[in-house]
Amino acid sequence: MKKGILALLVLAFSLAIVLPAGAGDGTQDQKAETKVLRKEIVRLKYVRAQEIASLLYSYRGREGSIQFNNNLPAILSVSDTPENVEKILAAIREIDTKPADILYTVQLVLGSETDAATDAELQSDPIIKELRKLLRYKGYTLLDSSFVRVINRERASVVLGPKGEFVFALQPDVAGDSKVPVIKTEVRLRQITQQKAPESKEGTAQAVPNVTTLIESTLNIKSGDRTVVGVSKLDGSGMGLILIISGKIVD
Repeated sequence: MKKGILALLVLAFSLAIVLPAGAGDGTQDQKAETKVLRKEIVRLKYVRAQEIASLLYSYRGREGSIQFNNNLPAILSVSDTPENVEKILAAIREIDTKPADILYTVQLVLGSETDAATDAELQSDPIIKELRKLLRYKGYTLLDSSFVRVINRERASVVLGPKGEFVFALQPDVAGDSKVPVIKTEVRLRQITQQKAPESKEGTAQAVPNVTTLIESTLNIKSGDRTVVGVSKLDGSGMGLILIISGKIVD
């Protein structure tokens, strides 16, 4: 009898080890399913919700969600475990930062193969000195200059020339290390001339604008650097337009 009781006690003890408390009754699964989620409404300052939502999905857990409404582009709704929400908020702080503000100086210079006269303000210009060695132009005249201030990745344009016949447009994209940023800049210089249209039956003729792209390029500029974008020869005149710009990131 004693041996039977002892055998039962050993069996019960063995089952207690193999099947811990709560095993098989779904308690742990229920706990996993009832995790407390943290919910946050995030108001963005500089970027739109739809622009960064896809970047934040990698921080989302199985139970989490990141939602936005196109009618409220500055609002993100985040729901996830507290740990994941903290990761998402940290990522937003890194992304939602004030974009760079760039100040460009633009110069439009006319080079001449026949006239050796050079404007006084260009005589000691180091870029003009280099151009004298590389180009056939003897004289250099400053047609116009202007400042262009633009937010990173936005477009800006300015009218240049004595008669406003040139349009200069650009779009920057700041990249690289914050200590040594590089301003990737798309630039385009166009000339607008007026030409008469054929006379109508009523005997009137209207001027039609003719747009010609003179210089179009993409270049990398270090903040504070000044460089020649390009040269466009003027047909049959022995002259050429030289576009010089500098770019600087400002606070």
